[in-house]
Amino acid sequence: MKALLGIIPAMAVMALALPAAAAPDGATIYGRCAACHTKTGAGVPGAFPPLGADFRALAAKADGRRFLSLAVVRGLSGPMTVEGKAYRGVMPAQMLDDASTAAVLNHIGTQITKTGPAFKPFNTKEVEGHRSSGASLSAADVAKLHAQVGGK
Repeated sequence: MKALLGIIPAMAVMALALPAAAAPDGATIYGRCAACHTKTGAGVPGAFPPLGADFRALAAKADGRRFLSLAVVRGLSGPMTVEGKAYRGVMPAQMLDDASTAAVLNHIGTQITKTGPAFKPFNTKEVEGHRSSGASLSAADVAKLHAQVGGK
């Protein structure tokens, strides 16, 4: 028993010495988004909307930030108007954890979109709250939120 008690503190010290998990890389994650939205975020006319001024405008408002988080975690389906153009495509829900969702949204907000209001980074807790509050929404429900939160 005495030997076991000596091992427990040593194990605790070893656990503290383990390196922290690396933060998700938003640029790498964005690679899957670029397949539709393009590397520059310009999108494909009529099929996939651009990630530009609309993104930044939404990211500046609490309900817009919720929409952007839910677009990633729940997906989008159905008609939307972005920057004055109609889109009817489908974006599947991305199977990302909250930290990875925040990382990709932050990459878009800092590296892809350069116009619009100043960008405030997303954090894991914020995305977690959005995911929880939108758990019952379908991709079509999320797409409808775009206009409701001031997306244009």
